[in-house]
Amino acid sequence: MKMVSSSFPCLGRVAKWLKDNILLTATFSGVLFGVLFGMLLRPLDLDKDTIDLLAYPGELFMRLLKLMILPLVIASLITGAASLNAKMNGMIALRTIIYFIVTSLLAAVVGLVLVILVHPGNPETRTLLGPGTTEEKKVSILDNFLDLGRNTFPDNLFQAAFLTAGTKYEKTVDANDTVVYIKTLGARNGTNTLGIIFFCLTFGTVLGSLGKVGAPVVEFFKVIDEVIMKMVTAIMWASPVGISSVICAKILGVANISSVMSQLAMFIATVCSGIFIYQFTFLQAIYFVFVRKNPFVFWWNLFQSWMTAFATASTAAALPITFRCMEKNRVDPRISKFVLPIGATVNMDGTALFVTVASIFIAQMNNIPLNAGSYATVVLTSTAASIASASVPSAALVLMLIVLSAIDAPYQDVSLLWAIDWFVDRCRTTNNMLGDAYGAAVVEALSRKELEIMDREKGEEIKKEKEREEEENIKLMKESIGSKIYCNCSCSMKNMKDSDDEALIGMTKSPSNASNGSRVEVQEVIIVETSTDEEDEEKVNGSIP
Repeated sequence: MKMVSSSFPCLGRVAKWLKDNILLTATFSGVLFGVLFGMLLRPLDLDKDTIDLLAYPGELFMRLLKLMILPLVIASLITGAASLNAKMNGMIALRTIIYFIVTSLLAAVVGLVLVILVHPGNPETRTLLGPGTTEEKKVSILDNFLDLGRNTFPDNLFQAAFLTAGTKYEKTVDANDTVVYIKTLGARNGTNTLGIIFFCLTFGTVLGSLGKVGAPVVEFFKVIDEVIMKMVTAIMWASPVGISSVICAKILGVANISSVMSQLAMFIATVCSGIFIYQFTFLQAIYFVFVRKNPFVFWWNLFQSWMTAFATASTAAALPITFRCMEKNRVDPRISKFVLPIGATVNMDGTALFVTVASIFIAQMNNIPLNAGSYATVVLTSTAASIASASVPSAALVLMLIVLSAIDAPYQDVSLLWAIDWFVDRCRTTNNMLGDAYGAAVVEALSRKELEIMDREKGEEIKKEKEREEEENIKLMKESIGSKIYCNCSCSMKNMKDSDDEALIGMTKSPSNASNGSRVEVQEVIIVETSTDEEDEEKVNGSIP
C-alpha cells in the first residue's frame, strides 16, 4: 500500500479520503443501490408481500432512528439550556424564530417566482390527470395557531410523549340536509415535540441557574447525551442497508411511475429546481454573509445527514445524524443543541416552497386568474401555515387545503399530486434539514460576542472559586499546623518536667536504728548522675572546673 501511495500519490490521497469517510461513502452507495435495484426490479412486477420483505430492513432502520429522537431531544435541550443563562436562552430563541420565519418567507418567494416563470400548469395536464378525489376537509389557520399554543404548553408531560392536542371537525348533516361541521378539541397519536421542547428549555434554564446544587443533574444529562450519540454512531453503520431498502421499496410501491413522472414532469422540475436553487444559492449566501466562511465546506460535512433526510423523508429521523455532522462543522454544541430540535419541529421552509408552487400549479391547471394580491396571499399563508402546522401530521396536505381555500382553488385536485409526493417530499425534507443546520451556524455567529462574554464570566467565576478553595485550604493548613505546634509544645514541656523529676527525685526519709535501740529518722538525699561520659572526661582533663 505504501509503495502504491509513493508511486501514485493521487491514488494514495483517494485511498486516505475513502478511509476517513468510509461511512459517508457507504451511505451514498446505499442511496445509489436503492435506486438501481428499484428500477431493475420493477419489470418483475413483485407482489406486495415481497415488497414488504424488501422494505423490512429499512423499516427497522427507521424505527431505530426514531427511537433515539426523544431521549436525544430531552438530553440535548436540557444540557444546552443549562450551559447558558436565562437571558442568553431568550436571545437565542428569539433569533432562531426570526431566522426560521424569514427563511420560510424567502423560500416561498423563490417558489412563487419559479412557478410564474415556468408556468407548469395548463388545462391539458388537468385533462390527462383526470378529476381529483380529495374529500372536503374543514381547516382553519386560526385553529392551527391555537393548537400550536396548546401543544407548546401541555397539561401533562408524560401524555405529551405519545399524544398531541388538536382541533377536530366532525361532519354531520342536520334536518335540512345541510352539512354542518362540529368543532371539538381532542388528541391524536404522535409525540408532542413542541411541549417537550418547551419543558426541557425551561427545566434546563432553571437547572443552570442553581449552580453547584444542580451540577450533578446537568452531568447526568450530559452522560445521557453522550451515550445516545454513541448509540447513533453504531446505528449509522446500518444506514447503507436501511437506506437502500427504503428507497428500493418506495420505487417498487409506486404504480405507473413512468407515466405519472412524465405527466407531472414540469411540476417536478419546478419544485426541485426551486429547492436546489434555494439550497445552493440563498442558504450559501446567508451563511457566507453572517459566518464569513466557505459555505460549501459546511454543506459537504452535512452530506451524510442530507442523504439520511432524503432517504427517510423525515427531519426528525435525521436529527441524530445532524447532531453528529454539526460536531464535524465545529458549531458550538450549546447552540446546535438548542436550535436543531426546535428547527426539526418548527422550520419547514422546503414545505413552504412546495405548497406555494403546488397551490399556484393547481390554479393554473384550472385557469383561475391570480393577481398580485392573490400571489401575496399564497406566499404569506404558506409561510404562516408552515409555522402554525408544526405539530400537524401530513402537514403539506393541511397547508395546501388552507392555501387553496384562501384563493378559491379546487381542493379536490390535491390528490393529483400524491403520486409523485413520495419523491418531492424527500427533496423538500433535505431543504428543511439544511435550513435547521444553517440556522444553528447563523445564530452562533450572531451570538458569538455574548457567548464570549459568558465564557469569560464563567472563567472568572471558576477562577474565583479556585482562589476561594485555595484560601480555605491554606486556612485549614494553618489551623492544623498551629494545633500541631501547640501539641508539640505541650509534649515537650511535659517531657522536660518528667526529666527534671528524674534528675532530682528529692529527699526521702529512711529510718535508722540508734545505739539505744530507738528509731531515728535520717534525711537521705539521693543524687542521680545526669552527666554524660564526655563531660566526665572533660572534667578529668580540667577543661570544665
